Amino acid sequence: MILLRRTVHAATLALLVIPITAAITPHAAADVRKRPKADSGTSARRMLAQLEVAKPLSIRGYSHRRFQPRWAHHRGTCDAREVVLARDGHRVRKNAACHPVKGTWYSPYDGKRLKSERLVDVDHVVPLAYAWRSGASRWSQARRRAFANDLTRPELITVSHSANLAKGGQGPQSWRPQRRGHWCRYAASWITVKHHYRLFVTKSEKRALLNMLRTCGGR
Repeated sequence: MILLRRTVHAATLALLVIPITAAITPHAAADVRKRPKADSGTSARRMLAQLEVAKPLSIRGYSHRRFQPRWAHHRGTCDAREVVLARDGHRVRKNAACHPVKGTWYSPYDGKRLKSERLVDVDHVVPLAYAWRSGASRWSQARRRAFANDLTRPELITVSHSANLAKGGQGPQSWRPQRRGHWCRYAASWITVKHHYRLFVTKSEKRALLNMLRTCGGR
């Protein structure tokens, strides 16, 4: 999901976004371990085989508000987005209203280390609009809201704003993470979420997911 951000001067952004071209730093690896785990490649393949294959439904009637009028509160004054930012970040400092004011975040989609919360988005791995066309249009409002704020499945993840903007509402047949090293986890996360919520997949989507799962090796 794409969140609006205040415009930041390009020179400032260059200082705040640090590409990672080598191995993931120790604290980035630790951050990844804190996130809800996707199933292994073998388990993901098994779950994918159980998903219904169908043609996408119409986007008619879709609205972001049909899923998420606002982020749901989970821990006192903290909403789901703030919980994810604190969970995925390193040395995150929050203000009295639970909003992160300092920290570092690793974006697994493109390998960037982000030193400002303004450059970070909380992405829905399975985009809300995509879920709508995969069967969520038939759900109750309560179930859609639970989906959009799910902290148990690997549906919410912190990524760079630029990566989230590039992804938009696309599925794996038309977009995949820039970092090939994240393809296995991305595909497994996508399948884990769809399997839990009984959302169907299209033929091209299933083919793309299987291709990404090949990067899982023997896992």
